[in-house]
Amino acid sequence: MKKKGVVLLTVLLVLILGSSVLFAAGVKEENKVVAYSAHDEPILEAMAGMWEKDHPDIKLEIIRLGSGEVISRVRAEKDRPQGDVIWSIGGEALEQNSDLLEMYYPKDWDKIDDVFKVGTNWLPYTAIVMVFIVNTDLLSPAEIPQTWVDLAKVKKGLVMANPIASGSAYMQLANVLTIYGEQKGWEHIENFLKVVEISASSGAVPRFVADGEAAVSITLEDNAQRYVLGGAPVKIVYPKDGVVAAPDGIAKIKGGPNSKNAEIFLDWATSTPVQNFLVERMGRRPVHTGAKSPEGLPPLSTINVVDYDFGWSAANRDRFLGVYTELMMKLGL
Repeated sequence: MKKKGVVLLTVLLVLILGSSVLFAAGVKEENKVVAYSAHDEPILEAMAGMWEKDHPDIKLEIIRLGSGEVISRVRAEKDRPQGDVIWSIGGEALEQNSDLLEMYYPKDWDKIDDVFKVGTNWLPYTAIVMVFIVNTDLLSPAEIPQTWVDLAKVKKGLVMANPIASGSAYMQLANVLTIYGEQKGWEHIENFLKVVEISASSGAVPRFVADGEAAVSITLEDNAQRYVLGGAPVKIVYPKDGVVAAPDGIAKIKGGPNSKNAEIFLDWATSTPVQNFLVERMGRRPVHTGAKSPEGLPPLSTINVVDYDFGWSAANRDRFLGVYTELMMKLGL
């Protein structure tokens, strides 16, 4: 694990379906769809195979980037878009950059849970829930944090991802600010930043806990649940002072070169079979009311879910990240 500090990484992955896919810049190819995605690589590989079976006539080109890098790329290409869809990034980033997007209502729109229809020009894709994952070999029951405030007391290693690069980590900051307001919220955040280690990869955060390198990490429910089901000595904690349960998003890029194929892709990504796949492979809660529920997760009705204002979170994102950066500098991290 890295020592304390912020590490920014740019990861680019192009997955090619079929030998005839062209991915050199500026090369035009008929009947393809270009997706910019923050999904983990194994999920992308599996879903690329699903797409090829379902739509063998449409080539799928996937460019994997962090959430912030996806937005930076789409904005840089605004005058001449090269991508067609943004696939699985934080809703705040999409909301803040909704001018880059074009609304499309997929075929199953009426089957998407209304509680997740919160975006401007973007669609809910899956439901994400913020949790703590705790190594039960490293902490006694009395030492396990039960609230966001308790994180400052963690003595055997606390890990989170970098909010500047990770949409989910930014939502974790916004979660605290939603509960406590800015004055108290930033005090609590500063307190736990004093004991935190920042990981460059949001996907690696729960692994540090499962491997015993850290006692606690802040992560997504589905990331944590995979280690629970895998038999690691870990448990999930839903903070008693409040949990954000909100959609990550998928969207059609305004002016993308393959508009019709983008719409076909959005129909596919929000369909029951794909939503069921995401439940099975990721353990993530679906937004489609016809999809099944993940194994072993409690109903949201039993969790203290806080009201989360995407508009507020998106409008203040740059300012909040500025405050976060100042705190990191103040603490010498």
